[in-house]
Amino acid sequence: MTRPVAADDRLTAVLGAASEEVARDSDGLLRVDAGSTEEMAGAVEFIVAAVLAQVDGQALPTPPRNHLTRRILQQLRAGFIQQAAVLSPPPDTGPLLVYLNALEVVGEALETDWRQRFSDRLSGPDGLELVVEVAHDLRSPLTSILFMAETLRRGRSGPLTSLQDRQLGLIYAAAFGLTSVASDVIELARGGERQLEMDPLPFSVADILESVRDIVQPIAEEKGLEVQLVAPQERPRVGYPVALSRVLLNLTTNALKFTDEGHVEVRAEAVGATHLEFSVRDTGRGIPPSSMSMLFEPFRRRQREREYAFSGSGLGLSICYGIITEHGGRIEVDSVVGEGATFRVILPVPSA
Repeated sequence: MTRPVAADDRLTAVLGAASEEVARDSDGLLRVDAGSTEEMAGAVEFIVAAVLAQVDGQALPTPPRNHLTRRILQQLRAGFIQQAAVLSPPPDTGPLLVYLNALEVVGEALETDWRQRFSDRLSGPDGLELVVEVAHDLRSPLTSILFMAETLRRGRSGPLTSLQDRQLGLIYAAAFGLTSVASDVIELARGGERQLEMDPLPFSVADILESVRDIVQPIAEEKGLEVQLVAPQERPRVGYPVALSRVLLNLTTNALKFTDEGHVEVRAEAVGATHLEFSVRDTGRGIPPSSMSMLFEPFRRRQREREYAFSGSGLGLSICYGIITEHGGRIEVDSVVGEGATFRVILPVPSA
């Protein structure tokens, strides 16, 4: 069969050279996924044949859809682009686009079945466990990023310039937000049975408020906001400090997220002999009345692009609501658009 005008012998040679480099697997990355050297060589050969068939306008053969073939295609695409970029004279744009498009078409063919199998597993009996596994895999490296960013910001690796400090603040805020989402996904998938500690413990209200401020301080500093604390001067209370910290941390983080000027106040005050009221008040944009009824729903969509949503997925506030109600408390929300919002949490926490 005569090749179309778009085909280019030099680019075919480049594709062959790139495939040989992939087959050598000098870094050993592909050997992890390949059962044998023969399997890897056969997969490389098949992918190259599929790309050339697409270039020639022939029917695309059904590729073996697995992790190995997808990794091979990624490396083949990268190698092809690198080697084509140094050809002299440079190849014409038309043929180059044909080969790049062929690589993309083969990539789509490899992904189709994988997406379906992933969807089938996600909707199957082990779907929630898969979600938890993914969230765990995300949370571990994010926790390391948080730790390293905070270590650098505290100057333990040497002094920082103001620009470096600001950049680390951005890294910290982004990693913290993603870590919170991962934790919320895990809790939601587990049905909330681990939201409270096993037994109530004595704790200091002031210590909890200060720990929340310490965690969110890099986010506040990046936005030029002040986190104000108001804690009662009293003896310790008995309750669930870890769960309470999580609620206040989520509410404070959200308040900072939607506040551009002013401050965020975290307050605790006694309500009778056995209850405390915790409040998180901000001077941000406020919550529209149309969004108030959906604040604690775990999944909700924005009705219009850029419309207000209190958190990206609603998971954080849903988890907070579950913790508070399981604790025997309640949560209230007051807001004025353009002036800010206040979340009040009333919990039974008797004196120790």
